[in-house]
Amino acid sequence: MQETDTLELLPAEGKPRLLFILLHGYGAYADDLLPFAEALRQEFPAAALLLPQGFEPADQPFGRQWFALDGISEQNRAARVAAALPVLADFIRAQQQRFGIVNPDTALIGFSQGAIMALELATQHDGLVGRVLAFAGRFATLPDKAPALTSLHLFHGEADSVMPVAHARAAYERLAELQGDVTVDLASGVGHELHPVLTARALARLQTCIPLRTWRRALGFQG
Repeated sequence: MQETDTLELLPAEGKPRLLFILLHGYGAYADDLLPFAEALRQEFPAAALLLPQGFEPADQPFGRQWFALDGISEQNRAARVAAALPVLADFIRAQQQRFGIVNPDTALIGFSQGAIMALELATQHDGLVGRVLAFAGRFATLPDKAPALTSLHLFHGEADSVMPVAHARAAYERLAELQGDVTVDLASGVGHELHPVLTARALARLQTCIPLRTWRRALGFQG
């Protein structure tokens, strides 16, 4: 991925202290996430916000995608996501180095297909980012082990007909069972969208949630 494929919102002055990377959904473009990026910018003026384009043209006549949906199935979804993850991981590392921002101060935010990428990155590259915020997403495959160094925040509309809310519930239940650091916010009557109710909850999570690993260290738990 080239930096020219990325929209950037940088602090008006001074060096960024936080890094937010936003991944759009299938068949969309980076600028579709600009309204949410602007809301983040208002709350976190010292953050660098990067909105990369999907890796390739979408299978449909317009938009971009992170991985192909043509012919996708439960059997091949995980492999397609896994094949796309190294490019995303390299992009994140390059931006962290560019801005001098450490992993815990990096948040990866995804919507729909972008949320799938973000969730899978958290399990395959634990600790590369401090937080993942997944809107209307799912795991390609439910994890067998919860990330130890990445907090996961799930946001989903209960009326989502594209990505059923059952995926969010299943992900939360699995991660809770594995003692992962996870929250879930569900909105009744909300479909497959970045609804203001959910984005407001996301801002609140970013501002108020202390990572579980921090609490465990404070209480003297190891590991």
